[in-house]
Amino acid sequence: MRILFIGDIIGRSGRAIVGERLPGLVRDWRLDLVVINGENAAGGFGITEAIYQELIDAGADAITLGNHAWDQREALVFIERAPRLIRPLNYPAGTPGRGAALVAAKNGAQALIVNAMGRIFMDPLDDPFSAIERELDACRLREQADAIIVDIHAEASSEKQAMAHFCDGRASLVVGTHTHVPTADHQILPRGTAFQSDAGMTGDYDSVIGMAKEEPLGRFTRRIPSARFEPASGPATLCGVVVETDDATGLAARVAPVRLGGRLAEARPTFWET
Repeated sequence: MRILFIGDIIGRSGRAIVGERLPGLVRDWRLDLVVINGENAAGGFGITEAIYQELIDAGADAITLGNHAWDQREALVFIERAPRLIRPLNYPAGTPGRGAALVAAKNGAQALIVNAMGRIFMDPLDDPFSAIERELDACRLREQADAIIVDIHAEASSEKQAMAHFCDGRASLVVGTHTHVPTADHQILPRGTAFQSDAGMTGDYDSVIGMAKEEPLGRFTRRIPSARFEPASGPATLCGVVVETDDATGLAARVAPVRLGGRLAEARPTFWET
């Protein structure tokens, strides 16, 4: 399978580049599965039903969330009728929605998408390791699922790396989100799971992690908030990671970073170029 994971979409600028670029990437790279982290898609805070549908229409097969999952209050309601919208698995029992979903890929294969939130420097949710253990035991790679993608939405690189090794050999890809800066550690772990500590954000990098610079700078220098954070609106860079899996095992055969457009140096999977 050919899989593209797109890092945290930030506001209108991030949505625009996904709408412009994703249909062509699906066609040119012959993608079988596209997963997007959309927790900052609505003005930098949360997601709406209209934006969820916009991303699905652009080519997303599943959309993951994170600590801003409920910033748009409508998400608490519409998530129940949005089967491909996946919030962190380790929210308490009774939280609306689902933390994992088996979705149909574009080639008809079945992919398990799991979203979990870290606990270091984050809200103290339930243990993400035991939560993911239960999902991996219930839906095994190459038994119930042709591919398994784990989005670990966390602040600490150590926690993301630990999760990757915890899942090694049982997932196709473990990818970190949340810090909005793409890391250079894309790799295939010893037992065959692809990993990158953070996929980066899909937004304007002339910013402070996607937000217009003035208000964050003011808060850092004066320690006084003067306005709400607003997403930066300049040209976005689409950031993420691509994985090609072995059909026999569901594990990763090749992995590469993706950076397209905007300010960052371009990166693309040359092994898929025609």
